[in-house]
Amino acid sequence: MKRNLSLALIISVLILAGLPLAVHSSSPTKDVVLETMQRELHRATTSLAKSDPAPYYLSYAVADSDGTFIVAANGGIIVSVPARRREADVMMRVGSEALDNTHSQSRPSGLTSGSLPLNDDADAIARVLWQLTDREYEQASSAFLKVKTNKAVQSAEEDQSPDFSQDPPQTHLDESRAHVSFDQKAWEARIRKLSSEFLKYPDVYTSAVVLEVDSVRSYLATSEGTALVRPSAMSRLIIQADARAEDGMDMMRVESFQAASPDLLPTDAELSAKVEKIAKDLKDLRAAPAAEPYAGPAMLSGRAAAVFFHEVLGHRLEGHRQRDESEGQTFTKKVNQKVLPTFLTVVDDPTMKELNGVKLAGTYDYDDEGDPAQRVDAVDNGVLKNFLMSRMPITGFSHSNGHGRRQAGLMPTGRQGNLIVTSTNTVKDADLRQKFVDEIKKQGKPYGLYFDDIQGGFTLTTRALPQAFQVLPVMVYRVYADGRPDELVRGVDIVGTPLLSLNNIMVTGDTEQVFNGICGAESGQVPVAAAAPAMLFSEIEVQKRRKGTERPPILPPPGADSPAPAAGKN
Repeated sequence: MKRNLSLALIISVLILAGLPLAVHSSSPTKDVVLETMQRELHRATTSLAKSDPAPYYLSYAVADSDGTFIVAANGGIIVSVPARRREADVMMRVGSEALDNTHSQSRPSGLTSGSLPLNDDADAIARVLWQLTDREYEQASSAFLKVKTNKAVQSAEEDQSPDFSQDPPQTHLDESRAHVSFDQKAWEARIRKLSSEFLKYPDVYTSAVVLEVDSVRSYLATSEGTALVRPSAMSRLIIQADARAEDGMDMMRVESFQAASPDLLPTDAELSAKVEKIAKDLKDLRAAPAAEPYAGPAMLSGRAAAVFFHEVLGHRLEGHRQRDESEGQTFTKKVNQKVLPTFLTVVDDPTMKELNGVKLAGTYDYDDEGDPAQRVDAVDNGVLKNFLMSRMPITGFSHSNGHGRRQAGLMPTGRQGNLIVTSTNTVKDADLRQKFVDEIKKQGKPYGLYFDDIQGGFTLTTRALPQAFQVLPVMVYRVYADGRPDELVRGVDIVGTPLLSLNNIMVTGDTEQVFNGICGAESGQVPVAAAAPAMLFSEIEVQKRRKGTERPPILPPPGADSPAPAAGKN
């Protein structure tokens, strides 16, 4: 999970990322795009088979998207545009499964991208696919020669697994058309009004409300015989606001909502309540004292624990990280060994659609390499059992388990979907706080830290850097052992190393909470979910957050310095 999203990044993420959900369908029609893809794929495969080196794998992927994108701030519409696009990715592997052009650091050579015509003109579509395929062959064949040269002169790699796995082809042709009922003008008015509600809060420095409504028809055709056509629809709304403390520290609060269609998003009253809560949080954070470095007992809410596990454990379970020799390979040699307390189990299940009434953002039916999504039992009662695999094999794991994911324009890698943490050592959530206070007293600490909400984080997994993580809390409270009221603090990040931190968990609550978000890694931005119960840690370390030197605005915002109107007057 990347750190807090700027408005520009939110816009780019929303344009590039989609969420597969339920759709409304209409009558099937002839699919010119699929037919053209398959015809051109057969022609290219037959022709290039005579080349030296010859491709052994070729695929075409197309994302046909039709949507609307609206941004409002300060009561005005900044952007309101249709977003009609057809993006194509040509993926090619030259050589053999044992060694091909994507080996090691040459992985990007396996893909070339471009835009397809929006109209169903078979000749025009075929011409673009031909151009992309020719360009990709030149790139892939050149990279393969370099790969073979490097292989001959460099020391032997520890993991001698093939570069690609042979998985059975899949066919799933959903001829329905995704359709989202959407009144653009009505929604412009709604989010314009919602954004205007921040104007009455002088502590809010900047704010925005973003809405994307999109219907997507995804295609995949491969030289192995896979043919997938899948319609999907999504609507996502993000409310973001920022403030700055007197010492220059920037603070941000974000709330996001996603659903199959706009009418399933929260009501105006619910969204207004979120605006009010965000504004209040920022006002309280501006007034809160800056926290000091600390190591001691800590409690994470379920939502915070979910983000913690996504960052600290989830990324280290991704299959390609076990093979790349530039990676730290924290868990590579720990299969069938204890890596967590024995009362914790971790699965990643992209087939799961909701948990405790909350829709899960990491749900999908097929991954981006055409393999069916699968539940993966990664950690069973504390013991590591499996990794999240794409079609890049690693020692002991020779096939995909349906976790090859990517953003359009990038090569797929093993990624998280819905990461679910469960526990057999639980107490009622209402009793967990008392155990927290007891642990603070036991360790002789004046206070512990309670992490109520986390906005994201990042983790370092390469060998060139310390095997550490940094998780970015938003709402953090000192919980005092002597019974004083909890105290909100600001400016701390959770830091540590995974092997130690994960084994400091003592007990958990009894209800999983869900965090939905967008995760960024080597294969781009993909929608994910994580769920976990609240957790008590014997020790968590925090460090001071970096802050800027710019002070808050000198001038008050318009209207903030005007006297309040007299009672009874309009």
